[in-house]
Amino acid sequence: MNKVLISACLLGDKVRYDGKSLFTSSDILQEWIDKGRIISICPEVSSGMSIPRAPAEINGGDGYDVLEGIISVMENTGNNVTEDFLRGANNALKLCKANEITVAVLAEFSPSCGSSSVYSGDFSGRKVNGVGVTAALLTSNGIKVFSQHQLTEANKSLALSEEYHEICGISY
Repeated sequence: MNKVLISACLLGDKVRYDGKSLFTSSDILQEWIDKGRIISICPEVSSGMSIPRAPAEINGGDGYDVLEGIISVMENTGNNVTEDFLRGANNALKLCKANEITVAVLAEFSPSCGSSSVYSGDFSGRKVNGVGVTAALLTSNGIKVFSQHQLTEANKSLALSEEYHEICGISY
């Protein structure tokens, strides 16, 4: 049975920068929990960042730009936390590889986990198209990344992946 990587905040863990969660209630999530499919992570916490912590945003680009070393992830205090975000992304990728995960559901708008939108980098609250650092690294490694608003699509992708493994005779 395929596992799914999930942002810990979506499961109710109070790991966000503000010490809160983004708990997401869903029949699909509950089914995954009941079947033991869930592997959770907060990339920032896994890299050693505190709870709470200063808000951080990608400074004028997205996670792909951070992976290429073109831009940084900055806290609103001016502290550069790029290395923490890269370490957290790599921790998530290691979990995916160790558990043969092909589908991840990550918290939208996060500088780590955003799958289609992130904050603009100027701490104005404006959102822009782009992905977070973890989402970029996972996607670059063939893992399909969805937001908490795309659970139906993630579930379909998971089913297709299992179908493929069954057809090819690959066991878990």
